[in-house]
Amino acid sequence: MQYKSLGPSGPQVSRICLGTNNFGKQLDAEKSAAVISKALDLGINIIDTADIYTDGKSEEIIGRALRGNRNQVHIATKVGMLIETNPEFPGLSKKHIESQVSKSLERLATDYIDLYYMHRFDPDVPLEETLRTMDSLVKKGIVRQIGASNFLPEQLDATMKLCERLGLSKPVALQPQYNLLARDPEKDLLPYCLRHGLDVFTYSPLWGGFLTGKYSKGATPPEGSRGSTSPRYWDRVKGHGNFQALEKLKAVAARADMPLAQLAIAWILRNPAVTAPIVGASKPEQVSENCRILDMKIADEVFDELESTLA
Repeated sequence: MQYKSLGPSGPQVSRICLGTNNFGKQLDAEKSAAVISKALDLGINIIDTADIYTDGKSEEIIGRALRGNRNQVHIATKVGMLIETNPEFPGLSKKHIESQVSKSLERLATDYIDLYYMHRFDPDVPLEETLRTMDSLVKKGIVRQIGASNFLPEQLDATMKLCERLGLSKPVALQPQYNLLARDPEKDLLPYCLRHGLDVFTYSPLWGGFLTGKYSKGATPPEGSRGSTSPRYWDRVKGHGNFQALEKLKAVAARADMPLAQLAIAWILRNPAVTAPIVGASKPEQVSENCRILDMKIADEVFDELESTLA
């Protein structure tokens, strides 16, 4: 396993982060625990979740699975999405954050969160209110470090500047969507993070399974896949020339004699701004496959071909 520092002087975290938004949905508690166990065996020491993932079941499963191993793992979770059972509080209001952090701690069976993300920018709540609340959690020791997810460049910059001006705890990490077919972060976000020393944990590295190559144009999505269970997702990925791009990427992977999924993750890891991609798994064997990517020797010419294919 390879590791990088989280924050300027923070702990070492693995360059593969285990994603868990399928825990409690596609995977039951027993299968999820097996995935976590394999991840720990292979040296993965950061796990990503959120309070809204499967209505809190993901956090609950992680909490049970980590009993006896809590100190070996850095837990990243998120707050800020509107929760149907708690609609009276806006996403990043003081009341909502304080309410939800208590619930996350209980579900995770822990008394602290290593990395607490603002799940999205909330235009309906004063930014200062949000940041003072997050800072208070750090000062109380409930949260070790904070991060931002799904922030636009100007929102991230406003956050960092306000923290600096008010002397508040700054985000140390950003979590954007980033993959071979979703490259907007390259324009501003990733360069910003490099300049300011923010860690980057990218989600959806395989774009919901689209970059595994299991989908085919004109064909019904495989049973149990995200394409079959989420019409909104399927409508988004099946258009705009995505299948045409997918076929070109599959051809590059075939010439490199490796699965497209592994090549797609290796491409993300190659970016100097990226600390770790957040990669889910439906079985322990997939965790092993994902970790092997770190040891693969892939010729520069393969990545050059990817770039020319996507140009």
